Amino acid sequence: MYSGSKAFFFALSRSAMLKRLASRYGLATSESFASRFIAGETIEAAIDASRRLQSQGFQITLDYLGESVMTLEAAAVATREYERMIGIIQGAGIERNISLKLTQLGIDVDRATCVDNLRRILEPAARHEFFVRIDMENSPYTERTLEIFETLWDQQYRHLGVALQAYLYRTEADVRRMNELGARVRLVKGAYKERASVAYQQNGEVNSAFVRLARVLLDEGTYPALATHDPGVIDEVRAYAAAQGIARDRFEFQMLYGIRRDLQVSLLAAGHRMRVYVPFGREWFPYFMRRLGERPANVAFVLRALAGER
Repeated sequence: MYSGSKAFFFALSRSAMLKRLASRYGLATSESFASRFIAGETIEAAIDASRRLQSQGFQITLDYLGESVMTLEAAAVATREYERMIGIIQGAGIERNISLKLTQLGIDVDRATCVDNLRRILEPAARHEFFVRIDMENSPYTERTLEIFETLWDQQYRHLGVALQAYLYRTEADVRRMNELGARVRLVKGAYKERASVAYQQNGEVNSAFVRLARVLLDEGTYPALATHDPGVIDEVRAYAAAQGIARDRFEFQMLYGIRRDLQVSLLAAGHRMRVYVPFGREWFPYFMRRLGERPANVAFVLRALAGER
């Protein structure tokens, strides 16, 4: 699964020097390619992109980019930005759906503070009827993320969902764990570099795991979100749902902004619910690198852009 290009771009995504350069010069210097995958650096740019998508019939979720903060101050800044975003999104009149990462809220610094920061976001989100998705990071965070999710779920924060990664061996048990709660799961393949001891390494294995887990979610889950850009996997999921008589309003497909737009449009035209993740923010570089590493087509797109093609 982890081809040379994927490992290479994953390594680049963790380069502090490259991240500083990207933040310094911004998306403007890369608008021929990075802006294909990132809506902009501000909430206003993300709202503009969201309005365009919603006018076409897509559902949206806003993904404020940022991760791996290492100070309580930085975690507090991110939390305040989410609180500010909630007010702006409410005023803009777009769909009230956001995602976040726990490393952005300080889980690497202090677990209790991270939980408090998440609660500070969930309180206004609940008042204003937002749905909040906790994105999953690499495997050292899986159990901690689910434990924090369950802590908040037990405190009756039910406008809350979580992402799970199909390539981890443990995920089938985690899917059933979330199904028992009645929690909403976003199933993804997984974008991080993982060891063979914890994750499938071959694309075929990951695809099989995704389809198998999607079937469990369709049969037993609560409004699952099936996030993949793979047309073969999507066809298998659609065929299973149709064979089982599962209505199209009981689940949704999800894709990332700027990736497989043709497939997004075709699913929408076929009557499926289709949600687009709209990422934005100055901390776009790690996300961008992971997107390049996931699919050779993404790398080819960037190379064409650098060569001046459109």
